[in-house]
Order: sequence, then C-alpha cells, then structure tokens
Amino acid sequence: MAGVVALGFLVALEIAARRHGLSGPMTHQVRELVLPPKSGPLLYAGMALTLVVLPWRQRFVAVAAAVGIDLVLALVRRLADAGTTGGHPFGNGALWVILGCAVLAVTRRTGRERVLLLQGAGLGLLLMAGRKAGDTWLLITSKTRPEVLDQYVATADQALGNPSWLVGRMVTATGAIGFNTLDFVYGQLAVAGVLVALYQLRGVAAERRFPRHHLVRTFLVIGLLGPAVYMIFPVVGPIFAYGNGTEYWAGVSLWAETHSSAQWAVAEVWPQTPPPLGTPHPMPFDEITPRNCMPSLHTAWAVVIFIHTRTGPRALRWAGTFWLIATLTATLGFGYHYGVDLLAGVVFALTIEAALRSHDHGWPRAGVRLVAHGTTVFVALLVSYRWLPREMADHPWAYGPLLVLAMSSVIHGYLRTTSRWAPDTAAERQPARRRELV
Repeated sequence: MAGVVALGFLVALEIAARRHGLSGPMTHQVRELVLPPKSGPLLYAGMALTLVVLPWRQRFVAVAAAVGIDLVLALVRRLADAGTTGGHPFGNGALWVILGCAVLAVTRRTGRERVLLLQGAGLGLLLMAGRKAGDTWLLITSKTRPEVLDQYVATADQALGNPSWLVGRMVTATGAIGFNTLDFVYGQLAVAGVLVALYQLRGVAAERRFPRHHLVRTFLVIGLLGPAVYMIFPVVGPIFAYGNGTEYWAGVSLWAETHSSAQWAVAEVWPQTPPPLGTPHPMPFDEITPRNCMPSLHTAWAVVIFIHTRTGPRALRWAGTFWLIATLTATLGFGYHYGVDLLAGVVFALTIEAALRSHDHGWPRAGVRLVAHGTTVFVALLVSYRWLPREMADHPWAYGPLLVLAMSSVIHGYLRTTSRWAPDTAAERQPARRRELV
C-alpha cells in the first residue's frame, strides 16, 4: 500500500513538474541509469539499505557488480568524451543493482523471501525517489511562489537575537577549514541518516523481517510533508534575501555554487550588519532560488538522527550529537535559515516522529495528545511569524523566551510520552539477545 501511495505521489509530481516546463523525479531517476548521477554517495547508500535483506556472500556479489557497472559506464563516457559535468562519476551501478534485486524478487523468489527482497529494493528506491522528489519540489516552489515572506521571518527572528547573523560571522572567522567541514556535514546528511538506519536494520537478514520503526520511515515522511509547508510559507533565507547569494562563499570553497541574488535582496547586510527593522511585507524574488526555509528540514532530519542514535553504542551517540550540532551551525552559519526556522524544524520533526511511534503503538491517548500538541505549537509558530513579527521584534525579552518555551514544551512532551514506550523496545530486544546467548 505504501509503495502504491509513493508511486502515485511521484507520478503526480512528475505531471506537475511537466506543466511548469521541468523534468520530474521519475525522469531524473531514469536518466541516472546511464548519465552521471547527481548524488553518487546517496545511490550507494540506497543500495546499502537494499542489501540488508541479503546474506553477506550475496552482498559482496552485489557490491562487486555495482562497482563493475560503474567502471564500464565511466569508461564508455570517457571514450565518448561525455564527462561528468553536473554529476558524480559513480553511482549508476548501485541503481542497477537495486533494480536487479527487484527483478530477482519477482522472477526467482517466492513467499516471504520475495516480500522481504521487494521491501529491501523498495526502501532503497524510496530513499532516492525522495531525494528526487524533494529537488523537484524546490524547483516548483521557485516557479509558483513569486513572492517570499523573508521580511516577516527576519523581523520575528530579532526576538532570538538574529542568530544567523551571529553564527554567520563565527563561520566566516573559521575560514576554509570550518566552512568545508560544515559543508560536508550539511551536504551528506542523508548519507549519515542511512548509516544510522543500517545499524538499526543490521538484524534484518537474520530475523527475516524489518523492525517496527526505523529512521528511514521518519526521513521519508519529513521529506514528503515538509515541502507542502514551503508552498504555504515561502522563504529563501538570509544569504539570499539579505546578502549576495552563495557568491559570499565562492572564495572560501571550491564547492560553493555561484548564484547571485543581490538584485533581489532587501539589502546586502548578511552577516555583518543585523537586518533593518521596518514594516515587513511580501517581496518579489527570482524564479531560481528555492523557497525552502520554513521549516528547516535539515534541522528536522538532524533531530531525528539524534533521536535514533540514543539507543545505540557510545560512538553512534557521539556521532549523532556531532551531526546535530554541526547541522544547526551550518544551517545558520551559511545563511540558509533564520533562527525561527530551526525552532519550527525541531517541532516539526518531533511531531512526525511522535505520530509514527503512536501509530506503531495503536494510537494511545498520550500519543494522540502529543501529536495534537506538536501540531498546535507548529501552527502557532507559523501564525506568529506571519502576523506578529513586529511585536516580537519590539519585545524580544518577552517573545524570545516564549518561542523557546513553546519548542521546549514539545521536547518535554515527547520525552515524557516516549519514555513510557521504552519498555516495549527493551522487550523486543530480549528474544534477539537470547538467541545470541544460545
């Protein structure tokens, strides 16, 4: 059922993209069978998710096949002088292997083995399709939302002390080393999530079933619902609305994409000077820059990575903590988000995670209350950013603590509610531990 819904969503998104003269997610995915993929590491991460259902010997065969296909296609592109402009030199092989596993499941497997292999292939394909769907959503937001609400968000952000301007100056002071480290963390967030998911799914091949809840589920739901909010609350971010686009970082990193939006900006003041305080109003912007700030989905994904690493070994917990801190620093320090975006992203992530966990536990009353509370707080945040920004800026000592308190109430509710379900998780682990002892 989930696969049918996902396929229907991708078809609808493909049609919507075509109406705006864009290539949709399905078109991009098919092209990556041969053309240089946009994200080679993510394709291999998706293949790794598929391989969790296979025994080790078959995993080695699959990896060897993927590498071999990549080498052949790279050689063909080199002979044809096609190059890898706009993409990675590897990753096609991983996509071929995932599709091969799906074909193998239909033609050579039966019963539970077929279902399990199809679930593995579907998980890998959904990860990549989610990325493509997200990219298409971003393009659609830039084409269909000619006006952005950055002045409202920037004004409301003054209740928090303009954290993007503060952290932006801090990141600038670190130079190329700090920028490139944060750039790697920010750009490979999905791969980090897959690594955590692989730890959670490490027993699938032995137990012949997927766990009831794992990180990939939350990742996909966040990516599915988040862009819908972009359409309601379009925001481009301080580096575009109050700066000169990513040209600010062009001299710091070879990977910085040059895209100047200075002619559309309110003023080129990020991150040196706090934004001017005035009466906010919608402002027109270009048809290139995605309206992908409210809420911060990078923050949401980093939060769920942090949550799902809490039950892992110490090294995984430390990695989850580092990825969360580094992601928050990058989202603010690169000028991609305002502080209030991050607050909304935390509430958004916890509400979705609570909804999925509540569903797994049969929607207990405490879970329903938590989801309702998180939804209410999230809507209240958006309404306050849109209709009370000037009041928030004029009274920062009142509204700043209120914003943090609202987010903290969701965090507290999540911890208190999910702690009641912790014994269920422990009980699920007992059979596996007993089998290991035997």
